[in-house]
Amino acid sequence: MIAFGGDYNPEQWPEEIWAEDMALMKEAGVTLVTVGVFSWAQVQAGPDDFRFGWLDRVMDLLADSGVAADLATMTASPPPWLTRLHPEILPVRQDGTVLSPGGRQHFSPSSHVYRRYAAELVERLATRYADHPALAMWHIGNEFGCHVSASYDDESAGAFRGWLRDRYGDVEALNDAWSTAFWSQRYTDFEEVLPPRVAATYPNPAQQLDFARFSNDAMLACYQAEAAILRRITPAVRVTTNFLSLLKPVDVHKWSPHTDIAAVDCYPDPADPRSYLWAGLTYDIIRSARGGQPWLLMEHPTSAVNWRQVNVPQRPGQLRVTSLQAVAHGADAVLYFQWRQSRGGAEKFHSGMVPHAGPDSRIFTEVKALGAELAAVPGLAGTRISNEVSLLLDWESWWASELDSRPSALTSQPDALMSCYAPLFERGIGVDVVHPDADLSRYKVVVVPSLYLLRAATASRLADWTRAGGQLVVTFLTGIVDECDRIHLGGYLGPLAPVLGVTVEEHVPLPEGAHVTLAPSGTGTMWSERVILRGATAIGTFSGGDLAGEPAVTRHAFGSGTAWYLATRPDAATMAAVLDPALAAADVRPALGGLPHGVQAARRGPYLILLNHAAQAAEIRLPSPMVNAADGATVSGVALGPFGTAILR
Repeated sequence: MIAFGGDYNPEQWPEEIWAEDMALMKEAGVTLVTVGVFSWAQVQAGPDDFRFGWLDRVMDLLADSGVAADLATMTASPPPWLTRLHPEILPVRQDGTVLSPGGRQHFSPSSHVYRRYAAELVERLATRYADHPALAMWHIGNEFGCHVSASYDDESAGAFRGWLRDRYGDVEALNDAWSTAFWSQRYTDFEEVLPPRVAATYPNPAQQLDFARFSNDAMLACYQAEAAILRRITPAVRVTTNFLSLLKPVDVHKWSPHTDIAAVDCYPDPADPRSYLWAGLTYDIIRSARGGQPWLLMEHPTSAVNWRQVNVPQRPGQLRVTSLQAVAHGADAVLYFQWRQSRGGAEKFHSGMVPHAGPDSRIFTEVKALGAELAAVPGLAGTRISNEVSLLLDWESWWASELDSRPSALTSQPDALMSCYAPLFERGIGVDVVHPDADLSRYKVVVVPSLYLLRAATASRLADWTRAGGQLVVTFLTGIVDECDRIHLGGYLGPLAPVLGVTVEEHVPLPEGAHVTLAPSGTGTMWSERVILRGATAIGTFSGGDLAGEPAVTRHAFGSGTAWYLATRPDAATMAAVLDPALAAADVRPALGGLPHGVQAARRGPYLILLNHAAQAAEIRLPSPMVNAADGATVSGVALGPFGTAILR
């Protein structure tokens, strides 16, 4: 069965409310709640003062009510007494500012004092609740890197130097990797190396890239230290943490192998008509991170959030379609933040399953309806999604591509991803988002959105895959640097140039708001470049300015496959002129064709899930009769109201 529930924070409420919570959870069909995420101060009042009594009673209530607990390790927010006794755990910004307690995540990931206290707490939690009947899963930390992803304090500096010694072995290898001959930055000893703190001008970009790698590893080490304790004491209980949607500092591909099941928090903006595209991209990333394994939507809003400039509520019916979208992309759990909307604190205006208005409300009515709907399709849980198209995403390339002193500050990795993802989504083509070094053998089409950092071994694997018959689609700002942020010489695209049959001689980025006209039709924005044909054929050219008549979109036969290259950020029609023939050549077809704009069809196991993300009704004809899971009726078509959904077999 698809798990249903949300973050449960009973410590925010008088104990007499807890019985009402249990009754309402039963009414709503809640089966799983996350408990204790921010409870460190409630269970530990001092170094040797642990107070678990209230949590014992909560866990017993959940067990008696048939609700499973995703029990948090509580380490995401150190209590005030800890920062008073040990202010050295507080994180430090690049400019030397020490961040004060009073919010959350106020710790340096490299702090050995923080890690020691966190480990002691986790040891006690695991020992106390190891055999509790409510315990279903462990939830380590919370949204790692959301507020503090790096610290520039002296302890972190020392840890960074140790990390560099392990990576490079000796200081001369470091000098080579960091190109320290530039600006007289040559080091004679690792002790001279600092984090990339605020400097007179641009810090060394390779130093910045390595510090991003180190900081990701430092956070991961915090997670792994807690996971090791939990696996030793409760080896049969799954361990996870909740990633945050498209969070740049945390490399999901590197972290996911250390989880037993992947989980993500996603907050689509009701004011953004394209928010379902960003949600879909998030879900495809998290599902792909563990090879297509079902995953958990750990946090999701029931309506408005509290942290946007204007916090627009979800419209009636949107709770259902945004939730079922996660299921359509492979989620085995739909959980919200949070169960009961807070009365006070920074997130008091963040919606909950039980809102301020109480259970006699639109939101709780919709929550109950969705809980019943998910309970009616138990066969969905555990089913997998099989896709024939992949997008490549490398977090290290993302970090490198958005450093300072680059050809254009307007380019971004999320934009590059979405420019390729959206037209595939709108064609009903399912997509996996995988690391460039993942096994690509099951894919017929591979799309490479601005893989700025390209390793020679990765280029070789892409060449072999294309030569064997793959359809490779590559966009600009690919193959610019190696893993040390050093330019691939001999023309941009570096080791991938032979596959594409072109080299790039010069970048010609466009000013903000400018566009370039393409022939035979179309426009490009943000970027252009001087492309030299080396065997490829131009299927589109620039038609104005200094690049008039020069290649803008190219196609190259390579072995049994084809490689396509786009030298600008194209409009939708131009992108279609590349993607459509690539998909056709690979015989990749949508789950259901001919859908109105905003309607999504996704196959998961034996189910076809239809989602209307639009505020207008839509009529869907099916290619053959199917069974509606809601009522068991056999149907040949479905009428979807605004934000309507249907689950069919």
